Amino acid sequence: MAAASDSTHPPPDLDVDDDDEEFDDDDDDDLDDEADDSEPSASSSEAARLEAVLRRLTADEVRIRVHQVTIRGCARTRRAAVEAAVGPDLRRAATVRDLVRAAAAAGDRLRRLGAFDTVSITLDAAPPGIPGSAVVVVVDVAEARGRAAGDFGVFANTQTRSCSLEGSVKLINLFGFCETWDASGALELDKTAELSAGVQMPRIGAIPTPLLARISFLSDDWLKSSLKEHLMGVSVGLLSTMNHNLAYNMTWRKLTDPTRMSSNSVQEELGHSLLSSIKYAYKVDQRDSSIRPTRGYAFLSSSLVGGLAPGSKYSRFLRQEFDLRVALPLGVLNGALNAGVAAGVIHPLERGSTGTVSPLSERFYLGGNRPLVCRLGGPSSLLGFKTRGLGATEFRAHDPNNSDNGTSTSPELNGLGGDLAVTAFADLSFDLPLKPLRDLGIHGHAFVCAGNLVKLTDYDLRKFPVTDFLQTFRSSAGFGVVLPTRLFRIEMNYCYILKQLDHDRGKSGIQFNFSSP
Repeated sequence: MAAASDSTHPPPDLDVDDDDEEFDDDDDDDLDDEADDSEPSASSSEAARLEAVLRRLTADEVRIRVHQVTIRGCARTRRAAVEAAVGPDLRRAATVRDLVRAAAAAGDRLRRLGAFDTVSITLDAAPPGIPGSAVVVVVDVAEARGRAAGDFGVFANTQTRSCSLEGSVKLINLFGFCETWDASGALELDKTAELSAGVQMPRIGAIPTPLLARISFLSDDWLKSSLKEHLMGVSVGLLSTMNHNLAYNMTWRKLTDPTRMSSNSVQEELGHSLLSSIKYAYKVDQRDSSIRPTRGYAFLSSSLVGGLAPGSKYSRFLRQEFDLRVALPLGVLNGALNAGVAAGVIHPLERGSTGTVSPLSERFYLGGNRPLVCRLGGPSSLLGFKTRGLGATEFRAHDPNNSDNGTSTSPELNGLGGDLAVTAFADLSFDLPLKPLRDLGIHGHAFVCAGNLVKLTDYDLRKFPVTDFLQTFRSSAGFGVVLPTRLFRIEMNYCYILKQLDHDRGKSGIQFNFSSP
C-alpha cells in the first residue's frame, strides 16, 4: 500500500506492499534486488526502497483508477467539511503522478483548517473482484484535542500615559464544520472600548468559497478632541482565497460632542450615520517572518467603495490603498534592511454632490506607536508623533464656562485627517552582542520614517502642488530594542523628530510599542 505522510512538503512518501496487485511483478523483483544490495540498516534500506518506487511511479505514466475515497477519524467533525477540503481531484486522478499531487494538495488543505493534529493519506489496493488497476484512497485524520485558546495582557502606553487591557479567545471546530470562532476585546482606561467577534467557515458542499462574518463595537472617547464616537459594524466575507478577499461592510455610527466645543467641520459629522461599503483586497506576503523579516517581499492593494446605502449622508467615494515592503539580508550580525512605502487616496465617485466626501472614520490619519515592519495596511505609522498628530486641523470653540470666568486657555485642535497620504520607512535590524539575548530573539534596530497627508478638497487635482507636498513631509528617526514573543511584539525605542510643522503633535523621547505578531 502507499501512504502520504503528514509532512507539509509534497509529494508524500509512498510505501508499496509486495502483494499489491496493481503493480507488475518486475517491479517487485527489482525491489528485492535493491533490498539485497543495500546496507544492513533496515531503516536506510526501506527509505531507499521507497524512494526508488516513488521515482519509478512518478516518472512513468502508471495508469490507475480510484475506486473509493474513505475518510476515517471524524468523531465530532462533520464528514462534509472534510470532503470539501479533500476536493474532487483524488477521485479524478488517472495516474500515480496525478494521485501523488492531489494527495499532497488535499493534505495541505486539511492541515490549514486547524482542526486536526495529524493528517495521513494512504493508497491501498482495491478489494478482490474489482477489475482493472483500481485503488482505494484512505484519509486518516486525528482531531485536535484542544479546541480553545486565549490570551490576556495589560499594556502601558507611555505616550498617552494610559493603560489598556486586551484579551482574546478562539474556538476551533465547535460545531463540527472546522469553523473558527474568535472574540477579542480591548479596554483603554478612560478612553476606548473595543469588542469584536467573528466566525470563519471553510468551504462546504455547494458553497464555492469560505464564509466569514464579523460584528464589532467601538466606543471611542476623544477627550482632547471633544468627541465621543460609537461604532457598530457587521462584515460579511463574499470571497476569500489565499491572495484575494472580498467583503461587504455596514457600519452604524453615532458621533457626539458633550462639551459643545468641536470645530465647524466636526459639527457637520455629529449625529447618526450609516456607512455601507464593499471592499476588495489583494495581498501577497513572501517574507520569511512576520516578526523579524530578513528576506522577501510583501504587497497589499485595498479598494473600498463607500456610500452605497440609500439615503446616506455621504456621497459615493473610492478609498484606494497600496503597501509595499521589501526585506534584504545583509549577512552581518544576522542583519536585514526592511524598507517600505505606502500610499492612500480617497476620491469622490459622484460630482456635484452636496454631502460630505468621506466620513471622518474613513480618512487617513498618521501618527501613533504602531511598529513599522510587521503590519500591512496602508499609510498610518509615523513614530514619534501622537495618534492623529499631524495633518489638517481646526480650532475648537472656546469653553463658555472659562470665558465667563475670565480665564484664557490655549486653543485645542480637532484633527480632520486627509484624503491623500504617503508614508515611507527604512529599518535596519541586527543581533545584539550578548548570546542570551540572541537566544531569546531579542535584537536591536535603527529606523527612519517620513510621511505626509493633505485634504484634496483644498486643491484642484489638475494643479496639485506636488513640490509643496514633498517639501512638507514630516520625518523622524531613532533606534531601539525589539522583544518578540509568541503572543505579541514589544519595541522600546528612542524617537527623535527630524521635521514637523507648527500644529503637529510630535515629541522626541522614549516610546514603547506593543503589537500582535
